[in-house]
Amino acid sequence: MAILAFDTCLGAVSVALRYRAGNGDWLIREAYEARQTGHAERLMPMIAEVMASAGRDFTQVERFAVTVGPGTFTGVRVGVAAARAFALSAGRPVVGIPSLEVIAARARHVLGPSAATRALLVATDARRGALYCALHGAPNSPGAPALLTAESAAALALEHDALVIGSGGPLVAEAAAAAGRTITTELPAIEPHARFLAMLAADRLPSATVSPLYLRAPDVKPQPEPVARRP
Repeated sequence: MAILAFDTCLGAVSVALRYRAGNGDWLIREAYEARQTGHAERLMPMIAEVMASAGRDFTQVERFAVTVGPGTFTGVRVGVAAARAFALSAGRPVVGIPSLEVIAARARHVLGPSAATRALLVATDARRGALYCALHGAPNSPGAPALLTAESAAALALEHDALVIGSGGPLVAEAAAAAGRTITTELPAIEPHARFLAMLAADRLPSATVSPLYLRAPDVKPQPEPVARRP
């Protein structure tokens, strides 16, 4: 199986091709760039670079994978639109995975045994006093992303003795401190990475298309129609 995965949700663009070698071993080719803007301009060149480095073409890709959000409105839209276009043109299925789940998988890899069995609360700064949060590894926790205040996120982390991961960690720690409590935060600069997206996508049921997971309306709102003046 060959899986082409890419992420544009937050502060980076990453691409990974995970495929089988002739002896059956998994191989991976990847590219990663930290960036706050220009996701659309860099995604396609990075995909071309990764495919070329692997010596593969799109006819050999058996499924596509993309982070569907939450994240920036533009970043999520760029990735989901590209995944839909690839799936349609290649006639291949696509897997959509939340960005916070990919961050959790990357965090467990980076932190190693110390985080192998501990609950993780992934919290990224959603601006306007809110956080995108998802609890992973806690009993009866579905890991579904939600839009929370720092105070609600702190309460959730304390309830499950969770390690808080991501750019929202300092805000969660501050909210806990205001209530006289302490939580542990790690990896405040961590971003999703397509390598871990591809690994997760290998075990998921694909579909014909994917939908974005925004959690809230975009910051930019359409302007009202001008009122026509009488002559």
